[in-house]
Amino acid sequence: MNPLEEFYARKAEHIRALGKDRELLEKTHDWMIHTSRYFYTYNFTWLGVPVIQFPQDLLALQEIIWQVKPDLIIETGIAHGGSLIFSASMLELIGGDGEVLGIDIDIRAHNRKEIEKHKLARRISMIEGSSTAPDVAAQVLEKAKGKRQVMVVLDSNHTHEHVSRELELYSPLVTNGSYLVVFDTMIEDLPEDFSTGRSWGKGNNPKTAVWEFLKTSDRFIIDKDIENKLLITPAPDGYLRCVKD
Repeated sequence: MNPLEEFYARKAEHIRALGKDRELLEKTHDWMIHTSRYFYTYNFTWLGVPVIQFPQDLLALQEIIWQVKPDLIIETGIAHGGSLIFSASMLELIGGDGEVLGIDIDIRAHNRKEIEKHKLARRISMIEGSSTAPDVAAQVLEKAKGKRQVMVVLDSNHTHEHVSRELELYSPLVTNGSYLVVFDTMIEDLPEDFSTGRSWGKGNNPKTAVWEFLKTSDRFIIDKDIENKLLITPAPDGYLRCVKD
């Protein structure tokens, strides 16, 4: 075994061990709940634009995008647009004609302005409307036609019904070897009162939608290695790798 192979073998062993350390996993869970009181994920920007994600997930997405080299990344949920800029910057580094398509039911004027004036805007297109609306889905399918590798990231409305419909509409677009990432599956693991006032909560969230989806689809498996090595992620069971055409 050469030194690089040895390095990766040790890394895989450490990742497996992390996933089995219940005490550490509980401490991580407590840390995430505690930091949420301070809106921790709002603290960061990507190339000058707010990106409402944990830094650990951005690193995981970077690894996935570099590995898959998608020519289309579909993202539901735009907010300030930092995630779109992040994906566009990765595609810029890869080279070629890769594009990012963002979908949001309400693209606020000040956010659209910041996205459209960014130097990476040429790689980004946006659709305003519900990601589950037939006319929006039709536009997305048209955009995906002829693409070699497609990746999908779901981060909009977090109800079971909405995410289930997104999975139904957009999972067929994900290509073999690529990823379907479902954020905020952690909602299922939060205290009962954590989602008070929201339309989602325990038993009604992205994780329950993912679990139901996987019962009917054999194209995807949960990539537990990503979750195990990150520890800090709002997407447990949410990194889905496509394993079939």
